[in-house]
Amino acid sequence: MSTFTVKPKVLVARQIFPEGLLRLEEVAQIDYNDQALPLTPAELSQRIAGVDAALVTGSERIDATALANANQLKIVSNIAVGFNNFDIAFMTKKKVMATNTPEVLTDTTADMGFMLLMAAARRLTESEHWLRAGHWKNWSLAGMMGVDIHHTTIGIMGMGRIGQAIAKRALAFGMTVIYYNRRRLPLDIEQECQARYVSQEELLRQADHVMLVMPYTQENHHLIGQTELAMMKPTATLVNLARGGIVDENALIEALKNKRIFSAGLDVYEGEPNINPGLLEVPNIVLAPHIGSATKKTRLAMMHLAIDNLIAGLSNQRPLNLINEELWT
Repeated sequence: MSTFTVKPKVLVARQIFPEGLLRLEEVAQIDYNDQALPLTPAELSQRIAGVDAALVTGSERIDATALANANQLKIVSNIAVGFNNFDIAFMTKKKVMATNTPEVLTDTTADMGFMLLMAAARRLTESEHWLRAGHWKNWSLAGMMGVDIHHTTIGIMGMGRIGQAIAKRALAFGMTVIYYNRRRLPLDIEQECQARYVSQEELLRQADHVMLVMPYTQENHHLIGQTELAMMKPTATLVNLARGGIVDENALIEALKNKRIFSAGLDVYEGEPNINPGLLEVPNIVLAPHIGSATKKTRLAMMHLAIDNLIAGLSNQRPLNLINEELWT
């Protein structure tokens, strides 16, 4: 039942599961975009202007344009762990709380990262396409040879929750774990993950498999470019589970074409859902449509956590996953 004297107004900017909509309808008046496609920036700005809260996904850009007339808005709750779609500085200036959904997707996303790694290293996509095209006529000793995962070195760039979960999975394969992070982890976490801290350059030169799991910022835009790819082993794989803008896709395409690295696996893209056409032309890559957290259990958990955050903010309680904490303190 609603705890509000007058039901607040909430914009639900994208299609969500029915369970979530029922929860919100109990406590709020809903402006619902019942579509899988996002609102245009103009539509978002118009519809967010008249509400007290908004439930969005990583595809909705919440910035000065979106919030130009959002004078009664208290909170925007992201159904995502990443929040590079939020202009946090501007939201804080407007006194709009920003929240995300960490933790509930950690293991599911780590599973996806390891799946991309294995598929890229063992040429799964390439060999399936070859089979479907009718090219498999006989078994060959040298046919579709990939590179090993077990007893190799994995380099994890970004050692937060998901990075640590990937490290623990790597241990089951007998892998050596090295990592690079903005800040070195406490010793007890390093020991738990059996991970050794190295510089970015050392990681790129030593790792047999490079896994990107850091958040996107302007500072790490195209962090992996031509220079960095040239540091990697020609037998190395690159997996991007983080955000598309971290990798210079044109440089990656050239590195794959010229066999500068062995293969790559991507779940995220700089212009998604638009894909760089060059990525579709190289065979030694595995491509997924940003499905790192895509299991029913996890996506439901993300939605419910985002709604929890939103309702808390509307109720003048501190949301569990408040990003701009200075608004509360």
